[in-house]
Formats: sequence, C-alpha cells, structure tokens
Amino acid sequence: MPGLIGKKIGMTSVFSVEGKNIPCTVIEAGPCAVSQIRTIEKDGYEAIQLGFLDKKEKHATKPEIGHFKKAGTAPKKKVVEFDSFGSDVKLGDIITVDVLEASDLIDITGYSKGKGFQGVVRRHGFGGVGESTHGQHNRLRAPGSVGASSYPSRVFKGMRMAGRHGGIKVTVQNIEVLKVIPENNLVIVKGSVPGPNGSYLILEK
Repeated sequence: MPGLIGKKIGMTSVFSVEGKNIPCTVIEAGPCAVSQIRTIEKDGYEAIQLGFLDKKEKHATKPEIGHFKKAGTAPKKKVVEFDSFGSDVKLGDIITVDVLEASDLIDITGYSKGKGFQGVVRRHGFGGVGESTHGQHNRLRAPGSVGASSYPSRVFKGMRMAGRHGGIKVTVQNIEVLKVIPENNLVIVKGSVPGPNGSYLILEK
C-alpha cells in the first residue's frame, strides 16, 4: 500500500469550520527516495524500499553507499519497505506528500515513549489504593496474589507484573489527515500519534 516515512514535529491545534478546537499532530513526511524494488523473481515477494533523510557518507558503511548509489541517491538515515505500492514506481523516484490528501484515513506506526520500570498501577491500570482497613499497611499499589501455593505452585506465563513500560512498536489506525502542506513536506493529522517529538513514523494509506 502507498506510504511514506516521516518524523514527528509536535502537537498543536486547529479550529474546524464549526469553531471546535481540534488537537492535531504535525508530521514532516518525505521526500522519500525509492532505494530498492523487490520482485518475486529475485526476492520472492514484491515491495518498494524507501529511504528518508540524507546521511553523510562519512557516517555510512561502504555497503550502504554502494546500495544507495545504485538508486542514484545519497545514503539515508531511515529505510522502510512498503508492499503493494504500484508498478509505476521506478528506482530513484522521489515520493512526496502528494500521495496524501486531506480527509484521507491512514495508519501511523511508531515507537511509544519509553517510561522505564513501572509498577502494575501505571503499566497495567490496576486499581491501586483499596480500603485501608483490617490492618492494611503498605500494600496500596501492590499487585496482590500472583498464584496459589499448593496448586499450580508456580506463576503462570503472561502474569501482569511490574516491568519496563513503553518503548514498543505501536500502530494507530484510521487517523484522519486534516491538511497537507506540500511546499514544506508537512502533514497535519487529527489527534496524537505514538512516540516523542523527532521520532520516526511510518504512514500508510
């Protein structure tokens, strides 16, 4: 499906025709260079590889430099493959925000903000503070029992416990495109998207 690689700029808000204040996210999307075309004959599947943001050659490996030189473009910082892009795309083509239009619905993939080690209340939404009766002392945000002793005498896999929270790949679906600004390679989408400002995003129609 057609898509782009982008970078999250930040959040702002716009007013609708009815006067409602709509929170939105500004994304720098593209331009992306077609750095490789995967074919069934050679690779066993069809896909288009796009590269985003130029990288200095002194920071690239020799294989990277040779790979992008075949496409006639500079080494890129971020490379992503998209399937079913269309047969009219050629090696070295530049894909811009023109593939998106206002009112389009897109899926946006990114890595959520890392929160570090968190307890069960924040990580899994446990209730936390209960009734402080019957001598309850310091178990206000504790997970409670995680398994019986006599049977099964162990803790089941997948038990919701404290641990590292965030920093995982997240996809939000059917995000509405509010506005496209081609001269600045910007896309304004409704609502929030995963990740901190400056993080990479994958936009798919």
